[in-house]
Amino acid sequence: MRIIYLSQYFPPEVGATQTRAYEMARGLVRAGHQVTMIAEVPNHPSGIIPPAYRGKLYERADLDGIEVIRVWVKTSPTKTFRRRMAFYLSYMLMAILAGLFLLRGKYDAIYATSPPLFVGAAGLALSYLKRIPFVLEVRDLWPESAVAMGELQNPRAVAWATRLEEACYRRAKRIVVATDGIRRRLIARGIAADKLAFIPNGANIQIFQPQPELGKQRRAELGLNGKFVVLYAGILGVAQGMEILIDAAHRLAGHHDVQFLFIGAGPKKTATVKLKERLRLNNLTLLGERPQKEMAGYFSAADVALVPLRKLDLFQGALPSKMFEAWACECPVVLSVSGEAQAVLAQARAGIYAEPEDSASIAAAILELKNAPEGRREFGRNGRRFVVENYSREKAAQQLAQLLSELAKSERSAHV
Repeated sequence: MRIIYLSQYFPPEVGATQTRAYEMARGLVRAGHQVTMIAEVPNHPSGIIPPAYRGKLYERADLDGIEVIRVWVKTSPTKTFRRRMAFYLSYMLMAILAGLFLLRGKYDAIYATSPPLFVGAAGLALSYLKRIPFVLEVRDLWPESAVAMGELQNPRAVAWATRLEEACYRRAKRIVVATDGIRRRLIARGIAADKLAFIPNGANIQIFQPQPELGKQRRAELGLNGKFVVLYAGILGVAQGMEILIDAAHRLAGHHDVQFLFIGAGPKKTATVKLKERLRLNNLTLLGERPQKEMAGYFSAADVALVPLRKLDLFQGALPSKMFEAWACECPVVLSVSGEAQAVLAQARAGIYAEPEDSASIAAAILELKNAPEGRREFGRNGRRFVVENYSREKAAQQLAQLLSELAKSERSAHV
């Protein structure tokens, strides 16, 4: 099969979306399919395009057998609503043009991952224009999530975005959902259950695995020997409630052997740095982004990983990928996400639940794990085993390859 894969975010950018898109595309290539990825030029989350990519409308490259076309987008380090819309719409337009004028020959399927919803819109347009079956992946409900987070408030814009969302759902031959909560929500909105396929988040168990020696090296490099290391690795964003995590660090400032380590970047980075400085938190170390291939070393250096989201109904159906990456490295978690993620934590028996947006609850959970070293080790072993059996990226990619192959076969039969 020849597949057009649309993902605005893609490596060398770092993040959950980028990792999922790469692993899925690699899985399709391993299954013998040809994949053309249409992504933006690297810039996320800083909004700054590296010099090597500037001044180009597009660039072709090969990444581990994936043909990658990176297209120009309108970027800005300042994330206002207007600039975000220009960013998303420029990708949508450039992805459509790339699909029309840079791709040659017959393709069998278009696979678009959303959000941003405008990636789905690009898939929708190309499906009509090139007459190719369209599959939409929904990792988060948009615009519903944008409204809940306060990022989209104009009633007219919400109505327009909802119509676009529903047009994508109607056109898609299949809809892949990343959580059971999203699946239930779409069924409640009238989408047939047999149109939906559940392919959850997970971890690459080859990359994310215990690396105790590298963990020791990371501890030494960062001056963390003798410390109980509490790691947050991910986007420093609005949804994560960074101020709550910082308050948890503030509450534990008197425990001199507890050290927090934040790895990542994002829209709340500046605010996070300022709050750390204002509170004079010597027990919090801030690092920037690190490549995915280095993260197993940091999870192996940590005693516990934090997996937070804000206390919103929207996140009742969330399954953060960082939870699985930590577990794959035998690192237990303090999970402050209610709903589906909490249920998975109970299944895995690989950490402790803390109330979302409750710094006191998070701090108490950290101390509980600190005071139970054998329990931590058991949680870590449970987590690794659970991910290998249920949430490996390899299995997810195999599911996607099977889904697209069955779709192509069905389409060929329908046209005989």
